[in-house]
Amino acid sequence: MAYAHLVDLHARQALRFGPRAALRWKQHGLYHDLSWENYRRYALAGAASLVARGLPPGAHVGLLSENRLEWLLADMAILTAGCVNVPAHAPLSARQIGFQFAHAEVSWIFVSTSSQLQKVLAVRDRLPAVRRIVLFDEPSAQLPDDVETWPSFLRLGYAALAQQAIELHRRATRLQLDDLATIMYTSGTTGEPKGVMLTHGNLLSNALSMLEGIGVDDESIILSWLPYSHIYGRLVDHYVSIAAGATLCLAESQETLLVNLREIQPTQFSAVPRFYEKVLSAVHCEDTQEMYRRLRRVFGTRIRWLNSGGAPLPIHVARIYHDAGLKLLQGYGLTETSPVISFNRPDSNKIGTVGQAVPGVEIRIAEDGEILTRGPHVMKGYWKNPAATAEALRDGWLHTGDLGSLDPDGYLTITGRKKEILVLSNGKKVVPADIEGRLTGDPLIEQAAVFGEGKSYLTALIVPRLDRLRQEAQSLDLPASLPDADLLEHPRIHDLFARRIAQALQDLSQWEQVRKFRLLPRPFTLEADEMTVSLKLRRQVIYDHFREDIERLYT
Repeated sequence: MAYAHLVDLHARQALRFGPRAALRWKQHGLYHDLSWENYRRYALAGAASLVARGLPPGAHVGLLSENRLEWLLADMAILTAGCVNVPAHAPLSARQIGFQFAHAEVSWIFVSTSSQLQKVLAVRDRLPAVRRIVLFDEPSAQLPDDVETWPSFLRLGYAALAQQAIELHRRATRLQLDDLATIMYTSGTTGEPKGVMLTHGNLLSNALSMLEGIGVDDESIILSWLPYSHIYGRLVDHYVSIAAGATLCLAESQETLLVNLREIQPTQFSAVPRFYEKVLSAVHCEDTQEMYRRLRRVFGTRIRWLNSGGAPLPIHVARIYHDAGLKLLQGYGLTETSPVISFNRPDSNKIGTVGQAVPGVEIRIAEDGEILTRGPHVMKGYWKNPAATAEALRDGWLHTGDLGSLDPDGYLTITGRKKEILVLSNGKKVVPADIEGRLTGDPLIEQAAVFGEGKSYLTALIVPRLDRLRQEAQSLDLPASLPDADLLEHPRIHDLFARRIAQALQDLSQWEQVRKFRLLPRPFTLEADEMTVSLKLRRQVIYDHFREDIERLYT
């Protein structure tokens, strides 16, 4: 490996590219560039400020923020100081944030906004180890004594930089590939999240592996919107752009993503399948060639390829993008694997699979169908959880908990979650994720959750796409003024969905059919704890929230 650690990578790329644009972001309606050399200066100033305040090497630093320039600067400052970044997902509640930061024993916290600061202050009594909080935004009220602003934090760092230069150099030379870079909490479909310990070697090896064969280089323009608090966006956008010397452009928000795509005209772009589905829905028209032209216009003339991860990509979506001339490449990984295990390449994309192992990574299928992997990408373990670590890491292999198969060419296909198999009362086993993927492939279905553990048949909670459903309702002679609740309860709408569900599942066996379903007026959300930060369903939480609706389907 050509680099000693992530800090070495960042420093050498800054020296190599100097005045060229490393980061691009929009503020007050205008785009601004930050050069590689200034990117490094910010990281050094932030690190000097942390060291001057007495943070020792290996100290844990919390980071609670939406994607923004300061997230990236704080991350590199934390690493440059030889400390460990513990990022929390911005939409989490105060209770969830308190659990993660207390469990990780953070001693400093960076927060983005006053509202995020209030979450931390609400659980301050649970965080006795925290010595200081730094607020990125200008404060809207007087700050507590242990809270300071980002500008004052950096000013102290620049003032202390000369004095701390020798210490920063000493920390950089002592930093090893096996040293912790971050603790990232798994989204957790069941129970409390676990803190995944990822080292400099884990993240560096994975970023460099992703460069091989995918066409990211120092001429690349990457538009970034996936949350950096999730390993997918953090690796494939943040660290890969550093490893490539590419320009990383920050989207303003999820709501402005299409506008930002048009303005930035990226060469590469990563997203979750749901985004690609929504774009497809927006450009849909009866003229196929016109739909293809609209689809290509969304991503611009410079796009080389699109990356899909975080959830299964519906095959029909992948085919439409392919037929439109867009390379939509699906990959697979976990927080525990830094995250990329496998990835389709621009010149070897097998639709329906999650590609071949990236360089340096091994994949094996166990006798029970579970996917195992080993290599430099595999985590060090779970923070303060030796039992979970021992269960996941056995005989040198990480047990992913996912089920899959490898074809003769080494392409991996995911078939479900090992722990999410439903066993019906007749002993038949069902993989709900596969059925849900087929259901959400229907243009009228936004989300689907399948149930049936210990029952004689399957049921489902269906979240319709109301805009599409309204159009469909007109063809059924239903009044446009019909309220949503009445529309979803209407017999004609129920019959319509019964036909669509049967069509979506027509290739499955009799026991894999959804016999009864309920249309829901609201989606499953992260805020309601019904989804993980990577948008996977938390089935038990959904069952608890809709218990009466589900049980009624069995009476």
